[in-house]
Amino acid sequence: MSVTTESLNGRAYLAFEDKLPFLLDELQNRFEINSSDLQVYGNLVYTEKHLESYPYWCSTVLLKPVVLTFQSVNDAANALKQIQRNWASYQYVLFRRAALIQEKLPYINIKPKKFPFEIPQKPIGIWTLLDEHKLLFSAETSNYLPCGNLEFVEDHENPPSRAYLKLQNALVLFNSFFGRMPKAGDVCFDAGACPGGWTWVLLQRGCSVFAVDRAELAPALMTNPKVTFLKHDAFTLKPADLQDFDWIFSDVICYPERLLGWVKMWIAQNVKADMICTIKMQGETDWKLIEEFERLPDSRVIHLSYNKHELTWMHRGNK
Repeated sequence: MSVTTESLNGRAYLAFEDKLPFLLDELQNRFEINSSDLQVYGNLVYTEKHLESYPYWCSTVLLKPVVLTFQSVNDAANALKQIQRNWASYQYVLFRRAALIQEKLPYINIKPKKFPFEIPQKPIGIWTLLDEHKLLFSAETSNYLPCGNLEFVEDHENPPSRAYLKLQNALVLFNSFFGRMPKAGDVCFDAGACPGGWTWVLLQRGCSVFAVDRAELAPALMTNPKVTFLKHDAFTLKPADLQDFDWIFSDVICYPERLLGWVKMWIAQNVKADMICTIKMQGETDWKLIEEFERLPDSRVIHLSYNKHELTWMHRGNK
């Protein structure tokens, strides 16, 4: 086997699909990296600049990237197998040659998952071809999912909207981070619930749901005995006027500033509730404001595979 390796000093960041412009914007404006210090390979961005945290818009980070130079497909595959078992493939050039290499590596399951799904805690590397005889790889990554992406088997008949996939995505990651998932008997507040995609997911988990919106939910949800619907602006309701909840959710379209004030109010008044809220990005991103969400106690901000131009804030309650 004829191969050589060169360890790099920086890290590489893989953007979520179709989100490369957002990742580049974040690297340049949140982390203040000059564009000349960024090397772009498809959706993969490499920089030697040190970042204090992971960018929100990257699905996974190549923590210790190495350039491997090889002669044949067998050489490349054997070199990777000698390092570890599990490898995910991200490619932007030479797709057929990349497929031949991946076929010689141990099988990993990249098929859509059925919710609920528990993320296996097994390290997985990532590799990409740079040219016919050179590839970039990292055995260590920031995510246990292949390329950091999570895709579900879709239900095209029962949910009232595709928004249900976003909540399924969020719940799987919340469980991975905090070890909690909504369960039978939990009481949930679904703010901005119409047409009911998130409420539908929570009902499948055996929860009861207090759903609030200016418009009604889908008819099947409006008649469900586990759903209490209130036609109202969810953000004008006060915690003191409502019952305690086990979970609080919001997919409301609003400015991030308003959402931040709302979640701070609920954290102060309903300390036991776990919370998942969508941060809708509008106009130029205020990175300092987004970081305020992450500085809230027991909180994380992430981008989901099923998010659009938005981020998701998660908070573990004091149960």
